[in-house]
Amino acid sequence: MGRPRAHSPALGELLSLSESQSPCSPTMPWPLLLLPLLLLAVSGAQTTRPCFPGCQCEVETFGLFDSFSLTRVDCSGLGPHIVPVPIPLDTAHLDLSSNRLETVNESVLAGPGYTTLAGLDLSHNLLASISPTAFSRLRYLESLDISHNGLAALPAESFTSSPLSDVNLSHNRLREVSVSAFTTHSPGRALHVDLSHNLIHRLVPHPAGASLPAPAIQSLNLAWNRLRTVPDLRDLPLRYLSLDGNPLAAVGPGAFRGLAGLTHLSLGSLQGLPQLAPHGFRELQGLQVLDLSGNPKLKWAGAEVFSGLGSLQELDLSGTGLVPLPEMLLVHLPALQSISVGQGVRCRRLVREGAYPRQPVSSPKVALHCVDPRERAAESPNAL
Repeated sequence: MGRPRAHSPALGELLSLSESQSPCSPTMPWPLLLLPLLLLAVSGAQTTRPCFPGCQCEVETFGLFDSFSLTRVDCSGLGPHIVPVPIPLDTAHLDLSSNRLETVNESVLAGPGYTTLAGLDLSHNLLASISPTAFSRLRYLESLDISHNGLAALPAESFTSSPLSDVNLSHNRLREVSVSAFTTHSPGRALHVDLSHNLIHRLVPHPAGASLPAPAIQSLNLAWNRLRTVPDLRDLPLRYLSLDGNPLAAVGPGAFRGLAGLTHLSLGSLQGLPQLAPHGFRELQGLQVLDLSGNPKLKWAGAEVFSGLGSLQELDLSGTGLVPLPEMLLVHLPALQSISVGQGVRCRRLVREGAYPRQPVSSPKVALHCVDPRERAAESPNAL
């Protein structure tokens, strides 16, 4: 929390000053005089302050007349000798990236200024491990970046002392990760986790009888790992899931069990020969966006592959073997609005009402209207 600062002159004093101007001196109307002062009072301003040698401390002020301040401390690229580094009491964000740090424990992140830390950047170091209690004193930490290191394991309950909302663990060497490791101090708070570009072959689900609740992970990036099957994520309130670049062998019934709240799923550039089995997405009743792009070996197994996706609005099939589209596709996707089929071509849903007056037994015809921006001309709609 920032410390209060002395207030500037009150608005009444400024008003009296403007009214006391001599009638012979050039003046401007007092509302115009006060407007820029008010704008400066409520907007944030940035200044620098004395800092630990080699570091940079940038102060950002907030509130009316800069009544509160927060400090961002940048100690990146200085070398491992920098820790533990003393920081100002009102530090909100600390950057310790690119320092060739090999380990992080509780003593490295302790001292005045750390207790109110909200953001910590440990990326681009040489971390092979972290202590289970490394972040135990960071009771207000919301954002943590440990990407681009050499972490091979993640200790259980590493984040239980912090109210984290964003954790970046991408570009490490993690092989097996437990979902329970992301239980935080604020169990109901939405959490975004990036585990992309690791060596993960297994994600251990949260135990059914665990004493702590399952973490509230709403966004999970597992792209470019070594997963051969869709992991069991049924206890997580996921909204976004990326499995891009994994060697998934197949997506069949039950693969997404318990993820009815998922709205965005990305399965782009899967390695190997991925197979989409009929009814493989049927548990995803709330899915709105599905990305299957970059899968040239992906072939149709029938329009029933998309059965159950009653809420799907956007479908990306660019760079796949799923074009031309099957005639019964829109029957299984009643809410679909657009499909990307590659080379910039995008197809949109078109409803033809037919002739008037409409016959009692007639129904509107649904079609896809495809546009190629390179030709700047619409192709003829293909009725499905």
